Amino acid sequence: MTTVPSSETARPPVPPVWRQWLFGSLGNFIGSVVTLGIGAWAAWHLYLWAWHDAVFVGTAADCRAAGGACWAFIRDKYEFALYGMYPIEERWRAVLALGLLSALVVVSLMRRFWSAWLILAWVVVVAAVCMILSGGFLGLPTVPVRLWSGMIVTILLSVIGLLAAYPIGLALALGRRSELPVIRWFSIAWIELVRGVPLVSILIMASVVLPLFLPEGVEFANLVRAQVAFVLFGSAYLAEVFRGGLQAIPKGQYEGAFSLGLGYWPTLRLVVLPQALRLVIPAQVNTFIAIFKDTSLILVIGVFDFLGTIKAMLSDPAWLGFSTEAYVFGASVYFAISYGMSVYSRRLERDLRLGRA
Repeated sequence: MTTVPSSETARPPVPPVWRQWLFGSLGNFIGSVVTLGIGAWAAWHLYLWAWHDAVFVGTAADCRAAGGACWAFIRDKYEFALYGMYPIEERWRAVLALGLLSALVVVSLMRRFWSAWLILAWVVVVAAVCMILSGGFLGLPTVPVRLWSGMIVTILLSVIGLLAAYPIGLALALGRRSELPVIRWFSIAWIELVRGVPLVSILIMASVVLPLFLPEGVEFANLVRAQVAFVLFGSAYLAEVFRGGLQAIPKGQYEGAFSLGLGYWPTLRLVVLPQALRLVIPAQVNTFIAIFKDTSLILVIGVFDFLGTIKAMLSDPAWLGFSTEAYVFGASVYFAISYGMSVYSRRLERDLRLGRA
């Protein structure tokens, strides 16, 4: 005869998992208390520096007297960080260009707009943005490319670089798997050569070595050369990402498509690529974030991106000694954009039910 245990003899409730992790043993208890104490101490002093004792409006003397963060410095210089040396009277064009690019990025994140028309829209908008920034038509004064700097350069390099590198990288990935030896070895040489050298060396070669091979009288601005370098760099890394996705597709997918009468290119477009690109969403976004952050390297060839203009801000004699605030501001902007890309990629994976049957 089976007896049912009474409530008095029932097993005690199991404590929550987080309590076991933090205080499950004497060692965990001591480590948790010490860590939480250090975290509380750091958070309190960060609050005092960043908010309680901070100066949001004022002068450098006010900041030094307060002893906290000098956000007044950022308030005074943020426009220079965004637009750099672009003429002040023409900055409305930079605002318009950034607005157009930002609006198109937002539209591109919505799956209902994914079509061939979106590709055409990107071509038109990028061309319009370059024309607006350069001027020379409809009465707009010409602004030399050497004056383009700040966030404008960072966005242009990363956005245009990724737009051009994406199809090239996909072609290289397919070429590396091709049965034609010439195409396969050309793709392998491109990928391995670019991935085997640092981006800095590619930028220096594009800035210093490339002009030596150009005809006399032909010259490109450093920004254009840097853009070419980023396209080469991004295409090589994306090619390996795409190749990983293509290799993950079972052979039966190809055989099933061929049995239905589909040719090679329809099989790629309708069956293989949608699955392969979906599988490597995290790796793609990781490459996007890396390229976006690597735009700061163009300072070595004399082009001022967002981080470059932040460094230039520190040379103002009226605001010496506030480098911490400048770099915190720059890091916050980079983190916000990079984290936004990461959040969107996770949402896209969830919407596409990646990894589920």
